Amino acid sequence: MKLKSYLLVAAAALMMAACSTSKDVPYMTNADQIPQDVLNRTSHMADPTLMPGDLLYINVSSSNTEAVKPFNKSEYIALSGSNSLSNQENSMYYYLVDNNGNIDFPLLGKLHVSGMTKSATENYIASQIYPRYLTEKPGVEVRLQNFSVFVTGEVKNPGEIKAPNGRINLLEALAKAGDLTIQGRRDNVMIIHTNADGSRSIKRANLNDAQFILQPEFNLQQNDIIYVEPNASRARSSWTIPPALTLTMSSIGTLISIVTLVVTLTK
Repeated sequence: MKLKSYLLVAAAALMMAACSTSKDVPYMTNADQIPQDVLNRTSHMADPTLMPGDLLYINVSSSNTEAVKPFNKSEYIALSGSNSLSNQENSMYYYLVDNNGNIDFPLLGKLHVSGMTKSATENYIASQIYPRYLTEKPGVEVRLQNFSVFVTGEVKNPGEIKAPNGRINLLEALAKAGDLTIQGRRDNVMIIHTNADGSRSIKRANLNDAQFILQPEFNLQQNDIIYVEPNASRARSSWTIPPALTLTMSSIGTLISIVTLVVTLTK
């Protein structure tokens, strides 16, 4: 009877542990309870902030195509046999934000863009061209060519996640990484962000709580690093007995066997 009672208690304990663990698996519990007006206020995607190391494609346009030619690299860098698409894909047509936060722009020279948003950079370049060089304000388009984030830890496919459109959120990045493994902690995902001045900041996201989609860190910035910690189950399964302790336990077991044998023989 005692053995049966012990087994029942152990089974109940395992069931309770399983129930408590299963609550940590779903994402965004009760997301449908967030008021629509709150969701509407978070619909605007964050505009990427430029920083050293960014690779930019910049196009200046106007109704007078001849007038804006000197401000476009594709017009004064000639590649034999290249078409417009291959020109845009070639790194010679990109602007690298250097360590001082500058780009070297045709005619305008050094322009400091680090710390500016993409939209602010577009307006800034347009203001440097008009009215000094043109009689009408040009259109300026800036694209980040190397926008990517990095996902590591307890995900199925860790690595670099590229976002050609220059924007990605946390759930999208995790989905592209194959989602979290069952051993990954969903309540404490770490996001390491590099600021325009080179400093770093760390934020945490609880994927179980739907409120995390309202937080600023839900929309990722270029070069963000997402780290998914292992949960307690994963940590326990990865624990191993040190070799020295194994040897000690083996020696103690042998000693106990010898003492037991001696005691038995001397009775």
